[in-house]
Amino acid sequence: MVRGMEQKRSETIADAVEEMILSGAFADGARLDEVTLAGRFGVSRTPVREAMQRLSLSGLVELRPRRGAFVRQPGPIEMLEMFEVMAELEGVCARLGASRIEDGALNALEAANAACAIAAEAGDADAYYRANEGFHHRLYAESGNRFLAGEALRLHRRLQPYRRLQLRLRGRMAQSLAEHAAIVAALRAGDGDRAAKAVYDHVAVQGEKFRRLMRTFPNDDAA
Repeated sequence: MVRGMEQKRSETIADAVEEMILSGAFADGARLDEVTLAGRFGVSRTPVREAMQRLSLSGLVELRPRRGAFVRQPGPIEMLEMFEVMAELEGVCARLGASRIEDGALNALEAANAACAIAAEAGDADAYYRANEGFHHRLYAESGNRFLAGEALRLHRRLQPYRRLQLRLRGRMAQSLAEHAAIVAALRAGDGDRAAKAVYDHVAVQGEKFRRLMRTFPNDDAA
């Protein structure tokens, strides 16, 4: 019970610090002092330390031995490159999954998208992200390739803050819902090429979509 409470605190702190970083409260390269954060959130240093470790998995925080945790914001080119690779990896997952997925998993994808719809209706981008995460994790698993699924999960964690952030763009949740439906339809039809393209178009951030995402960053002008 105590361990579960500590984990919940660390998750809450990680979400709050992520929000502060993305909103510009902590600049790129800023040191995140454990003692200060512990006082701010009214907790011991243990959940703060665990929150920093969690954020380091996404690359938003860099842990330096004997120096502490530091904010690390990717530049626009690195961001675009990561999303390009993510789109390709998820596309392969969909192509493989189209010939391997079973009805139960397809129903689970539709249930995840239904949860996304409820969150979208409520205008809750964070709840949408949690349901959306379940949708994508299921897609990776249904590729039937554990190595591929593991690589996709790792990059998904790296991009987590930015995938969450782009859901706050006006109209993005509704668009994402429609894209999910197209992915499931292609998978039900067993059409690997169509499923891969639907997933690629869903994940890739190009053109105006990428510019809109980058404008949400406080250091966009500097970038």
